[in-house]
Amino acid sequence: MNKMEGQVRIPSGCAISAVISRDGKRMTGEKIIESMRPMHDRSNGLGGGFAAYGIYPEYKDFFALHMFLEDRAARKSCEAFLRETMEIVHLERIPIRTTPAITNEPLIWRFFVTPLRSTLASMQIDEEECVTRAVMAINTRIKGAYVFSCGKNMGVFKAVGYPEDVGYFYRLEDYQAYSWTAHGRYPTNTPGWWGGAHPFALLNYSIVHNGEISSYDTNRRFIEMFGYKCTLQTDTEVITYIADYLLRKQKLSLEELASVIAAPFWSTIDRKPPQEQEKLRYLRKVFSSLLITGPFSIVLGFEGGLMALNDRLKLRSMVVGEKDDKVYIASEESAIRVIEPDVENIYAPAGGEPVIVRVKEGKF
Repeated sequence: MNKMEGQVRIPSGCAISAVISRDGKRMTGEKIIESMRPMHDRSNGLGGGFAAYGIYPEYKDFFALHMFLEDRAARKSCEAFLRETMEIVHLERIPIRTTPAITNEPLIWRFFVTPLRSTLASMQIDEEECVTRAVMAINTRIKGAYVFSCGKNMGVFKAVGYPEDVGYFYRLEDYQAYSWTAHGRYPTNTPGWWGGAHPFALLNYSIVHNGEISSYDTNRRFIEMFGYKCTLQTDTEVITYIADYLLRKQKLSLEELASVIAAPFWSTIDRKPPQEQEKLRYLRKVFSSLLITGPFSIVLGFEGGLMALNDRLKLRSMVVGEKDDKVYIASEESAIRVIEPDVENIYAPAGGEPVIVRVKEGKF
């Protein structure tokens, strides 16, 4: 007998979860993995991943490049390319655990690097721009190599699989972070492959996303004018580059970033006080090509904090809760309660309303 409407659960695709300690207390990866289990049906096994902040205190001053590599030749090519402009302080395979649910894994390595001072002086750029250019070059020019994480004291761990299996595969219980984000993927019109799993990251910014970007071509064409290259075959990648462009290059605040990518309607702006109207109109006009349309809920990870944001119409679910020094964010309340049954102050943010949580100064 066919199931009638209402008798079968039809999730609105993808699951996101996040936790952060305002006191900078570091947590192992078990809890964030557990938070994904109640949302298992929101994924289809074609992508899962995690981002963790504060996991490399012994290398906190160096950029940690996480790479997928097709073979040893690709690794050697990456190493030779990096040595032209950077010092490689340490390199190693990322430890994994054999997991029947995770198959066809590439070589997975991490390189801890710092740009050479001579390179920065000759190119007249800072170290963040140097690393960004190197990542874009590797991802577009070196066959069989993808850098999928390149921040300081943070890292992304992702694969083709359900998030619970991905966390087990990467042995996340061995890492401690003051902030974790997680994603379970349900791709609709883009391929399921290792590089296309979430989170997407550039420098210390990372994005997990539930939804679909109908403005992707407009967003991509604009952002690629500034040296970014979308190579990972998933629309979410462009949100990460937009965040980097607006926050790092344009020096916008997180609130201003939210007012660009989830810009208020003109009718809403008209009801704001005159000074706020002026700023919002400016942002909408100058960065009109970076307005993200379509349903979305995202969590942006950054050094020392998280920002959660829905689209203007709130077409994707997202809830926030608190307990003691911790703040929890997830697609479903069940994902929070499974790891913190006594969670307090549960609420659903309004569409376009950023929820920004920061670790106390000096705590991370």
